[in-house]
Amino acid sequence: MNNYCKVILIILLFSSVISNAQFEKEIIEAEVVTKDFLEVQKIPGLSISASYKGKIIWSEGFGYSDLENKKKVSPTSTQFRIASISKTLTSIALAKLLDNNKLDFDDSLYKHVPDFPEKKYDFSLRQIGSHLAGIRHYKGNEFLINKKMSIVQGLEIFKNSELLFKPGEKFKYSTYGWNLLSVVIQNASNEDFFKYMNDEVFNPLNMSNTTLDIADKENNNRTKFYINRKGKALIGPNVNNEFKAAGGGFLSTSEDLVLFGNEFINPKIISSKSLSEITTSNKTFDGKKTNYGIGVSISKTTNNTLKLSHSGGGIGASSYLLIYPEEEITIAILTNLSGVKMKGYIKNLENIFIK
Repeated sequence: MNNYCKVILIILLFSSVISNAQFEKEIIEAEVVTKDFLEVQKIPGLSISASYKGKIIWSEGFGYSDLENKKKVSPTSTQFRIASISKTLTSIALAKLLDNNKLDFDDSLYKHVPDFPEKKYDFSLRQIGSHLAGIRHYKGNEFLINKKMSIVQGLEIFKNSELLFKPGEKFKYSTYGWNLLSVVIQNASNEDFFKYMNDEVFNPLNMSNTTLDIADKENNNRTKFYINRKGKALIGPNVNNEFKAAGGGFLSTSEDLVLFGNEFINPKIISSKSLSEITTSNKTFDGKKTNYGIGVSISKTTNNTLKLSHSGGGIGASSYLLIYPEEEITIAILTNLSGVKMKGYIKNLENIFIK
C-alpha cells in the first residue's frame, strides 16, 4: 500500500470514529430501549442499523435468529423478511426506468401490461404505486398462500376482481397492485424482474445480502419466522412470497437496508427528479393528500422535518425503514416475529436520534 492510500485509509477510519463518538450517548440509550422493547414484545430476534451522513454509526443484533439452536442475530448477515418494505425497494427500480425513459408514471397500465383484463376504468402506474387505483388487497387468508408461482402467474389471484372504486377517488392499500408493477418493470425493461432488481438496484448499492425469499431453497443466513401464541414464540406457517416479491417478498439485512435508505438522502443511482416523483405525496381527486408517494410514506417529525418511511408485516416479520433526509439519518429495524407493535419503540428512537 502506497503512502497516499495509507493517508486516505487513516482519514476514513478517523471520520468513522468521530461519527460513532458523536452518537455514543444516543447509542447507549437506544440499546436500553431496544432491550426493553425486545423483552416486552417477546421478540425472538431483532437487528437494527443506523447511519449518519452515509456512515453506519450503530449496528447491532439482539436475541436469536433460531431459538432452538441459539443462533444469534447478526446485522451484517442475518436475513429477515422485510415484507412491505419491498415496495420501497421496487420504487427505486421504477425510478430508474423513469430516468431511462422506459416508462412514465402517468402511463396507463395497459401500455405495459396489455393483456391484463380490462376494467371499468383505466388507471395509471402512479395510481397503482400510490394505492389509488382501486386494486384490491388480500381476501381472507390469501397472505398465507404457499404455492410456488411466477410474478405473472400471481396475477391470476386478483386479475378478474373488479376495481373497488374509480381510480383516484380514495386511498386503499394494495400489495397486489405492486405485483402488477413488477410485471410492468419486467416488460418495460425487457428483463426478468429479479435480474433487473439485482443489476440495477441491489448490486449498485452494494446490497449483497438482499435477495428473493425462495421458500424451498436452503438458506443458512435466513432467520426462522415466528408467531406469538399466548406469549410463546412458535414457528409460523410456511408461505411462498415469490410471486409478490415487489410488494412483500424480499429478504434483507438491517445493514443492507441502511445502504438502501441512504439513496433517498443522497441519490447515486437515480436522478433527483425521479426521487422527487416517488417522495411527493399523492392526492385524491378531492385534493386530499394521502401522505404516500410511490412505495414510501411521507410524514413529519416532531421537529417538523421530513420523514420518509415504510413498515412491513408478514409471517415471522415486523419491520421498519426510517429515513430522515434533513438530519441525514437512516434507521432500519428488522424482527422475526409477526404482529410486533412498533409505534412506541420508533417514537423512543426518534426522541433519541432526531433532535
